[in-house]
Amino acid sequence: MSSSLVFPELVTGRRDGLPDERWHVREGWALRGHASCDFVERVVEVPFGLSAVDRIVRSHELVHVRVSPHDVNPLALYPDLPRRTLECAEEFRVNWVLGQLGFDVSVLRDGSEVVAGERVALSDAWGEAACFFVAVLGTGAERDFVKGLRRHRPTWPKALSALKRRVTSFMRSLSVDEVADTHRSPSGSGLPVGFERVSVPIAELLSRTMTAAVPETPEQLRQFARSLEPGGRRPPSGVFAELVLAPEGDMTAVAQRRVVRRTRANVSGRRMRYPSRILTDPQRRAFDDTRRSVGGIVIIDQSGSMDVPEEDLDTLLSRAPAALVIGYSHRPGDRSAHPNAWVLAAAGRRCSTIPAGNVGNGVDGPVLRWALTLRRGNEPVVWVTDGQVTDSNDHPNLDLARECAELVRRHRILLVRSVSDAAARMSGTGLGAWEDATTFGRVGRALVATAM
Repeated sequence: MSSSLVFPELVTGRRDGLPDERWHVREGWALRGHASCDFVERVVEVPFGLSAVDRIVRSHELVHVRVSPHDVNPLALYPDLPRRTLECAEEFRVNWVLGQLGFDVSVLRDGSEVVAGERVALSDAWGEAACFFVAVLGTGAERDFVKGLRRHRPTWPKALSALKRRVTSFMRSLSVDEVADTHRSPSGSGLPVGFERVSVPIAELLSRTMTAAVPETPEQLRQFARSLEPGGRRPPSGVFAELVLAPEGDMTAVAQRRVVRRTRANVSGRRMRYPSRILTDPQRRAFDDTRRSVGGIVIIDQSGSMDVPEEDLDTLLSRAPAALVIGYSHRPGDRSAHPNAWVLAAAGRRCSTIPAGNVGNGVDGPVLRWALTLRRGNEPVVWVTDGQVTDSNDHPNLDLARECAELVRRHRILLVRSVSDAAARMSGTGLGAWEDATTFGRVGRALVATAM
């Protein structure tokens, strides 16, 4: 067989204006990744053989010609969805249409699935496992893939079965005409209706699955399954989100004032100011230590439970005009480059408008670690928080709380509940008012537990 017997030009019926131009056909292989459809270059790469698998691979690529987006980039319209989720969701849709047309999609396997499952499991690539599973779902290749996974990750197949049930239930509500519809979407996106109504929701399910921690217990599995239902809350991820700093916006100068003189008890010095401490203080800090400071670092949780009043920020900066003030809040489940941390004030300047939070915490640990890299000497670091640390999907997590508690203990970070309290701590007027650590949620309890 040759390319002269493969005619993508004969594929008709599209309703979204696919140009009637010549396609170039190149020889490929009936192996995963060695056949493709390129709408930009108008190239279809398919095997030329006469075997059953060669014919089904050719048909698969021709269905892409018939139903896949050709002139609109979905990635630009859905920046929150990873490329891999959209690719695999579209592969599933094409295979589903192919099966409904009477083709035997069970031959869409190349024998590499078991090995692929083992490699993905050994790499601990849960997100890729979910994506590949959906891409081959319905072809029988998913069963071989799961065999490979089970050898090294025995808990993963149950979670993938929950994902399969949700996708299967979703597809039962649709007809072939709806799934393969190539009319332009009435939403104005320019995408085919079938892609927007089928591939995009499945990609969203995959994105939700990729960010979830693999369920280990029956209760976690039920929670995971519920999260896949329409309107379900994202399941726990068990990890912090990646820190994404916002570019610096408009900044205005802060009114300057004289430096602050701080006197603290110390073990040595020029003057013995606290002689009674020789008897009462285990460290015998009887001398005074006078320092001058107009700065420090303040890290502010701006999640749904917290806010930053303008007047409190002004008060803070009036007492410590050179302070570095950082706000943070992560949008639950977000994997895009949407900022989740920003500088509110630095080097005697403050932002003109305080950014709004993104509902969740999500980056407590990463923002603390980043702020500590900016610390100069022993300047104070104050964390405005309620102590309720959460993961990237905004679920409370004890291990992450312990991680933050260790940072607080090791670097002597001061915990306060509001920006006004931070102003008092920075200026030295609130040094005697120490709130019980246990009131600061899981972080406070972790601090107390590790001190015992």
